[in-house]
Amino acid sequence: MSASTVTRRRVAALLSGAAVMSPYILRAQDASRPLRIVVPWPAGGGVDTFARVIQAPLGRQLGQTVLIDNIGGGSGRVGTQTAARAQPDGFTVLLANDTFAATEALPLPGTVSRRASFAPVTLAASAPQGVFTHPRSGLKTLADYVEAAKAKPGALNVGIPGIASSQHLTSELLLRAAGNAVVAHVPYRGGGPLIQDLIAGNIDAGVVTFAAAAQQAAAGQLIALGVTSAERAVAFPTVPTATATVAPGFVQTTWMGIFAPKGTPEPARGRLHTALLAVLKDSAVIERLQTLGFDAVGLNGAGFAKLFEQTISTFAGIAAERGINAES
Repeated sequence: MSASTVTRRRVAALLSGAAVMSPYILRAQDASRPLRIVVPWPAGGGVDTFARVIQAPLGRQLGQTVLIDNIGGGSGRVGTQTAARAQPDGFTVLLANDTFAATEALPLPGTVSRRASFAPVTLAASAPQGVFTHPRSGLKTLADYVEAAKAKPGALNVGIPGIASSQHLTSELLLRAAGNAVVAHVPYRGGGPLIQDLIAGNIDAGVVTFAAAAQQAAAGQLIALGVTSAERAVAFPTVPTATATVAPGFVQTTWMGIFAPKGTPEPARGRLHTALLAVLKDSAVIERLQTLGFDAVGLNGAGFAKLFEQTISTFAGIAAERGINAES
């Protein structure tokens, strides 16, 4: 099951679901303590953008303060490790994207699996990855990008939010699907720093979660060359898909979801899942997410765990084929 398939099914269910529940129903946990959501990326990237959208409405549902703790570094590994070490008391969770699956597919030598340290709670949203460039690059379309990558293999400098990030491996999947084109991937600590360097023209292009750079593209600071979803984004209908232009049949979307440290009591995980579902059913939240290029999902922990493992398998396959390891 792909993330895009999950999205289509879950959005329909969310839109037709029950009315958003009263915040007071969920106030069974100590509301005097905040819920800390660890985002393993710097501010300004796609995961952080999503976290800021749900922060206030989730706090209202839970009846407690929700804090966003950005801890970047190591393609998400630093923040993930921090969350794994938190007390499993329901007051600290991890909001990760599919780069968590990528780093599980490509572990650093001598490190242990981190997925055993967490229980998936909710697959919250999905979004396409986007290929962006700056207005002075001379690249106007995704076809231009692919042709340049084929004409001079490795000459294009393409930013990614870290080696072995989901954007890195999605970029490799796209390049393979477009005829085995080759670029030089330039790793950053996250999407935010990458986007600033791209705006400055210090790199030729970048692959980030579409929502992370969509507003800069709308403002003319960047050019959105294409998206990796099956269909064009609702809020950005002029941006073509890779499957319709350079890679027929290619679809690879990113996902974002909540993980709780292993040992977090089931009632605490259930309470958070219920609250997050209520947030994702809110029409204002849905509209805001769609404006940014996200789709609400709301898949439960069991379904999320299955997708997580499938994503690890996909990323491990392309990494082996393209000769990528965590220290590339």
